[in-house]
Amino acid sequence: MKRFVVVGHLGSTDPDFSLNNLPGAGRMDELCRCVAASLCLSHGIRRDAECLLVLLGGPKAPKTIRFSGESVRSLGPDERNVAGLIKKALALPCGTVFRESSPGVSVRKGGLAEVLAECGCAVLDEGGEDIRGVETVPETFVLSDHQNFSEEERGLMQDLPACSLGPCILHADMAIVVLHNELDRRESGWI
Repeated sequence: MKRFVVVGHLGSTDPDFSLNNLPGAGRMDELCRCVAASLCLSHGIRRDAECLLVLLGGPKAPKTIRFSGESVRSLGPDERNVAGLIKKALALPCGTVFRESSPGVSVRKGGLAEVLAECGCAVLDEGGEDIRGVETVPETFVLSDHQNFSEEERGLMQDLPACSLGPCILHADMAIVVLHNELDRRESGWI
């Protein structure tokens, strides 16, 4: 299972954001592109992948939305489609256990600390070890949205391995695509 955890520092935890102004909902447009990059293929879904959006913006408590390629339905690659699934998940009352809002999409209260406690992760960071030199690639990667990780977040992740995709800083959704390509090449024996 390939898993991508994307921290949305300003990502709305309130379902009342407008589908016509996704950047105004804490750069929900970028977060939607991360979901699509994590799960969408040209004519299908990556069934062996998950994307977790850790939403920290807004007056409500942090929430995590999980998109599971194994069981997701009605997921298209466009931002508006993904945003609609996010809105539906955020509108669902939830506790600290994931609750399904639609097939393959679940939501719960909680942020990055809870996600890190559940799975072994690596941080995708430009200062990390070149991914092409990593012998065993971790299953889960943590990425940040358009903002850098906070000091508190860096403290939570200080003991995690860090991997880099190259000398240039990429948008999170682009980094996910490059990482998928690297993993696909390894799994198919191209490398």
